[in-house]
This record gives sequence, C-alpha cells and structure tokens, in this order.
Amino acid sequence: MIELLGLILLSFFVTSFLLVPFIDLLFYLKRKYRKISPDHLDTSTPIHNKLQAGKDIDTPVGGGILVLVIVVVLSLAASFLFRQKITGEIIILVSTMLLFGFIGFLDDFRKVFISFSGKYAGIRGRYLLILQIFFATIIAFLLYFGVGLNNIFVPIAGNLILGWWYIPLAVFAIVSFANAYNISDGLDGLSSGLLTICLFAFLVLAHSVLDLDVAIFVGVWIGALIAYLYFNVYPARIYLGDAGAFAFGATLAVVGFLSGKILGLAVIGGVYVIIISSSLIQIFSKKVFKRKVFPIAPIHMYFKYIGWEEPKIVVRFWLAGAMLAIFGLWLALLSK
Repeated sequence: MIELLGLILLSFFVTSFLLVPFIDLLFYLKRKYRKISPDHLDTSTPIHNKLQAGKDIDTPVGGGILVLVIVVVLSLAASFLFRQKITGEIIILVSTMLLFGFIGFLDDFRKVFISFSGKYAGIRGRYLLILQIFFATIIAFLLYFGVGLNNIFVPIAGNLILGWWYIPLAVFAIVSFANAYNISDGLDGLSSGLLTICLFAFLVLAHSVLDLDVAIFVGVWIGALIAYLYFNVYPARIYLGDAGAFAFGATLAVVGFLSGKILGLAVIGGVYVIIISSSLIQIFSKKVFKRKVFPIAPIHMYFKYIGWEEPKIVVRFWLAGAMLAIFGLWLALLSK
C-alpha cells in the first residue's frame, strides 16, 4: 500500500507542475486559432445554450490530453519498476485510454484549430459512435483472448460463464461509459470528481484482491485527477475535452472488467448510469412520442434549469457518488 500511496503523490505533483504552463498554452491556442461564428450553437437546444452561455467560449478545452499522457507514461514506468515487465492488464488499460483518447482528440482538434462553420464544430456523432464501437471491439477481444476473461460474477447467482457473449457485453459497457462520462462533463468538477470517487473504490478493491497491475494504473490516475480537479472545480479554468472524457469513461469500464466486478461497476459508477439514462429517456421520448420528459436533459442540467446553483449540484452528485461507491464496494467485497 505504501508504494501505491507514493504513486498517487508522484502523479499529483507531476501533473500539478505541468498543468499551469499547459493551461497557458491552451489559452494561447484558443486566442490565436479559434474564431467564433454566431451560427456555431445548435439551435435545437436553446435551453442548454442559455444555461451554458459563455462556458465553451471563455474556458479552454483539452486538459484531458495532458492528464492522459501523464497517466500512460507513469503507469508504464511504474509497472516496469514494480513488476519488471509491462503486463497484459497494463497494456489493455493503456491501449483503451490511448484509443479512445485519439477519438476525442480528433474532435478536440477540430474544435480548437478549425473555425466554426454552420451549426457543428466537431466530428459528427454517428462517426464518433462507429469509431467507439470499433475500438471497443478491439479492447473486448484483448480482454477475452489476451487476459482470458469470459465470465462475470453475479451476487447470489454466482459466477456466470458467458463465452463469446462476453465480447458484446464488453463493447456495450465500454461505449456506454465513454459516452456517459462525456455527457456528465457539463458542470465544473462534476465528471472528474465522480471519477476520482469511483477510482478510490476500485483502488481498495484491487488492493484487496492483490491485483497490483490495476492498482498501479488506478493509483497513478487518481493522483493526476486530483491535480486536474483543482483547476476544474467551479469556476473552471480548464475542461477535459472529448479526448479526456471518452478515454476516461471507456477506461473506467475496462477497470471494472479487469477487477472481475462488472456489475459492481454499474453501482460504483451509478451516477454515470443515471446521467446517461436520463439522456436516453429524453431522446427516446422525443423520437417516439415527439415530446420531452424533462425540460432539459441530462438530469444535472435539469437541476440547474430549476434554479440550483452549479456548485450545489456538483457536491450533491459527489455525495451520491460516494455512497454508491461505498455500496458497490461492499457488494464487490461480499463476493470476493
């Protein structure tokens, strides 16, 4: 445990040291390359545009790129130092973060360096989804063939062998959490704070089953996130961007699979599940019934719409996330 705590501290100090000049660089790039067109907003979401007015324009996007690089480099170095080799689990975790970070980077690059034209600045949603499914399939095959995972543990029912069905389950979970995290990244500090809470639960779980590889990666990730969160809490000085959001959500799902507690992931990351469910309900209702269930979705934006202050929403979601993480960890340890 002392080594893991040291990794958290090292990652925190490295990220803290590099973040300030990186934020200054993003501000410089934003001023130099980004030209805002009055048509860049999606006119089909007027309530959302009003609630988020000024955020995307005044605050630079791309903090996830630095955090991603630090986590990948330090986790590879720590794995080699402690294990004398780069293990399969570390390779899968790093691959997930890099592949989904690449998808988000393409979108961030377009948003930062290419002037807005028409109503859309980034990559079309359908193309993002295709890339996500393609890369998630690669990761699912690595989990199935590389690590040999083909089962999930269900409390009471016990261990269920899924065989080939494990692959589509992994693809679904990875893509779902990648998008759930991205959707949750709308209020200052919300998504990163929730992720930090989830990762502490998985650090305890990994340490309890002596899974050093997952523990190393999660420990490095926690330290970097805490440093990032200092600059992301309200009022945010920097946002993750899609590179960080897609990479972090997908990698969180893979951490759940490698821990052997994928159902525990649904509880530990329960706030993400609630957030993406509220968006899916809204989309389904609009497509099928031609009416909205909520004035605005996802659910954290609804609370802002009815007058809750942003910091209050974020802290209360953190508290809900903490209790769900404790409950999920309890369930996971019961079935250890």
